[in-house]
Amino acid sequence: MTTLPETTQRKLGLVIDLDTCVGCHACVVSCKGWNTENYGAPLSDQNPYGGDPSGTFLNRVHSYEVQPEEGAAQLIHFPKSCLHCEDAPCVTVCPTGASYKRIEDGIVLVNESDCIGCGLCAWACPYGARELDAAEGVMKKCTLCVDRIYNENLPEEDRMPACVRTCPAGARHFGDFADPESNVSKLTAERGGMDLMPELNTKPVNKYLPPRPKDEMDQIDVLAPFLAPVAEEPKGFIGWLDKALEKI
Repeated sequence: MTTLPETTQRKLGLVIDLDTCVGCHACVVSCKGWNTENYGAPLSDQNPYGGDPSGTFLNRVHSYEVQPEEGAAQLIHFPKSCLHCEDAPCVTVCPTGASYKRIEDGIVLVNESDCIGCGLCAWACPYGARELDAAEGVMKKCTLCVDRIYNENLPEEDRMPACVRTCPAGARHFGDFADPESNVSKLTAERGGMDLMPELNTKPVNKYLPPRPKDEMDQIDVLAPFLAPVAEEPKGFIGWLDKALEKI
């Protein structure tokens, strides 16, 4: 079994803005592309166009229709990947020590040379963030693109997880939660960043920003005069010509 470090020097993780995410799946595609093309053991897919396809993803986006107590229903897009928990049950349950949490930055990783694919970590993870790669026979999970964020061969602006770099809506943010002045710490404090399923006491590093309240009908009514058409109905020859063209 693997033991967890008492503390970590940094707490690298993500802030995901549920108000901004549009469910485009760009993060899923970029994650798959980066890890398939550059990862030590590529993410494999079996029978992708057949009747029984299977594959491995490190990041997924789920969509839910939420009905608030008042107002219209809202569609919420919910990205989900490994949360790199401080008290990660997937680490302590691993029988070979393949699953571990790094002291230097708090990232939870899998040493694939020691993984036997038993699946205990997947059973222990309450977030469903681990998947078995059927072709490789090992467990796969989000690595926070550890091979990108420390890669000095990349331009500085690219030294972040592929999903963050790709998100067209700016819904994903990467940084150090151990630093109160970091962008992720400030966003969490300002917007009330939440843990996923806090009652489990896994202390996830990644945080979610809740959706903002939507406009109410009375607010829309105030804007109605400004939304009225500006142009008046054409008269005279222009009016006759406009009607004639409509019949063509």
